[in-house]
Amino acid sequence: MRPHARNVFAAALLPVLWLLLAGAARAAALASAVDSVGIPVSDADRAAAFYSEVLSFEKVADREVAGPDYEHLFGVFGMRLRMVRMRLGDESIELMQFLTPRGRPMPADTRANDRWFQHIAIIVSDMDRAYARLREHGVEHASTGPQLLPAWNPNAGGISAFYFRDPDGNFLEVLNFPPGKGAPRWQAEDRLFLGIDHTAIAVADTDSSLAFYRDMLGMTIAGSSENFGIEQERLNNVFGARLRITALRAASGPGVELLEYLAPRAGRPAPADTAANDRWHWQTNMVTGDVAAAAETALRRRFDWVSSGAVTLENPALGFGQGLLLRDPDGHGVMVLTAAPGGERVARP
Repeated sequence: MRPHARNVFAAALLPVLWLLLAGAARAAALASAVDSVGIPVSDADRAAAFYSEVLSFEKVADREVAGPDYEHLFGVFGMRLRMVRMRLGDESIELMQFLTPRGRPMPADTRANDRWFQHIAIIVSDMDRAYARLREHGVEHASTGPQLLPAWNPNAGGISAFYFRDPDGNFLEVLNFPPGKGAPRWQAEDRLFLGIDHTAIAVADTDSSLAFYRDMLGMTIAGSSENFGIEQERLNNVFGARLRITALRAASGPGVELLEYLAPRAGRPAPADTAANDRWHWQTNMVTGDVAAAAETALRRRFDWVSSGAVTLENPALGFGQGLLLRDPDGHGVMVLTAAPGGERVARP
């Protein structure tokens, strides 16, 4: 290779090497696992009974926290919070009841394309049996009924799904994978409710969300599809729904699914003054090796902090030693945390 050609090649290669090295340096501070999903409730006892008796979750922890560390972590002054951890299969949720201050209720007219919308997808081994069980317990429909997604859609065809609501009006989904789709463990037949595949969030712009979840937190794209048609409309209960769906995964734990409504574009943004005690505030809890580095990265990239900064908990009663509550570009809550020694977090780096 001639000297001039070598110089041109080296000049072209340097930016690529810089990006690779920057990515490697950044990876140490990125989220390595999705630990759980925080779901706001008005009555933790009622919610725990619903999730255990109807959906087969098991209660594994029940704690109350208060004090300045937690006020700075959640950004809520004078707070007292009860958190009930529930497990289904390998995945967990945290039922979050703010005993004080109580916060505002979820808007009664919330729709699946409003950008504070978030749900968890609970995998079932038999959709007919799952739907019958939900009807038996009088759950509120959010879909017209279970929908079988059409075969023309290569990524979603054959999946059946149904949206419903818990006693607080939170959206939930039961979902059944046909053979050959989803993780192999979702083909188990020994239980009706198997676990949580992902949490789904409505977003205004997929690329902006990828800058947060992929480029900053380090999640990887596991799949994508464009869903539309009468089945999708009836599933989401949004007339004319056409969605760009992007599935993201960390090394372990449930995924995060981005739901961008290409049509209709009438979904409302989350209120700018959303607080952690408002009952549309869900949060995805993610494990990181370095909360302080995550805080610095979020600040540099201009993503919003809810916490006052990286918070070290003197009494890590919730099972993690440090935490930082962030908001993604659409206002969804994301808490990055480090497991405390001897803590009960399920997901570990």
